[in-house]
Amino acid sequence: MVNEPVSVFFKLYCLTVMTLVAAAYTVALRYTRTVSSDLYFSTTAVCLTEIIKLFLSIGMLARETGSFSRLKNTIVDQVFRSPKELLKLSVPSVVYAIQNNMAFIGLSNLDAAVYQVTYQLKIPCTALCTVLMLNRSLSRLQWFSVFMLCVGVTLVQWTPAQATKVQVEQNPFVGFVAIAVAVLCSGFAGVYFEKVLKSSDTSLWVRNMQMYLSGIAITLAGVYVTDGAQVMEKGFLFGYTPWVFFVVFLSSVGGLYTSIVVKYTDNIMKGFSAAAAIVLSTVASVTLFGLQITATFASGALLVCVSIYLYGLPKQDTSKVAKVDSNSESKQKLITV
Repeated sequence: MVNEPVSVFFKLYCLTVMTLVAAAYTVALRYTRTVSSDLYFSTTAVCLTEIIKLFLSIGMLARETGSFSRLKNTIVDQVFRSPKELLKLSVPSVVYAIQNNMAFIGLSNLDAAVYQVTYQLKIPCTALCTVLMLNRSLSRLQWFSVFMLCVGVTLVQWTPAQATKVQVEQNPFVGFVAIAVAVLCSGFAGVYFEKVLKSSDTSLWVRNMQMYLSGIAITLAGVYVTDGAQVMEKGFLFGYTPWVFFVVFLSSVGGLYTSIVVKYTDNIMKGFSAAAAIVLSTVASVTLFGLQITATFASGALLVCVSIYLYGLPKQDTSKVAKVDSNSESKQKLITV
């Protein structure tokens, strides 16, 4: 698919929104998991997010098809009459459901800034899955940036920064394990979904609907197994506040907005966005949660930001250089003759 030409202003708009959504989601979720009021069920939040994503995808598909009759025919033919495709998309649905639940566990035990930095481990995980599942190659610079990112995350986790204003009990080790599971899920599910998308001409929004339908069933099962008795007693929306609904909204919009950003921007802009989100999350954590910045955290965060930028740099095309060298060599031979 050829990218449509867009203005610099629109690219900056995409970059700004993507950065704000990523930073706000992390900080707001951390806030909702550390307040002293009745804690909501994270499984219901994940399920509600999938439901909202489904309706948003239907809206985007309606815009794409242009009429209600075409929308209806598309949904019936490509969603409800395609059980094999639904089953195929149930794989990333399960993995994404695990990832989203791990995010709640991680941010219940780690500060937002520490989480934001450590979560960038999804880059090497995605890179490895890309090499194994899509048979792509990485440049030496990209492998070096992956190594640099791992070193940066190690520094951040070596002596985790502490939040002085957070009074709830938390376990940094549990938080790190949750992030590790989340990044593994993110890498595999993202590459799997990309492979499914590129294997056919099916609309992105149809694929999203197939995935979210499976996701709703899976997350509802998760609610029943994990918190079923308490949900029946206290209600599905127990403990929900405006901040919790805000988190659900950010999670819903952020997932769909990523596809727009991928279409209209490049890896360098996404790298700047991730680095800016780390900075904003750190500033917010210092202000809201009393995060104490350590030298190791600052050094690790800086390494992560630089590695993200280096990883997103375009590969150097050496074919033209080789061609020029061969031409100059042949000319030199002619002159010698």
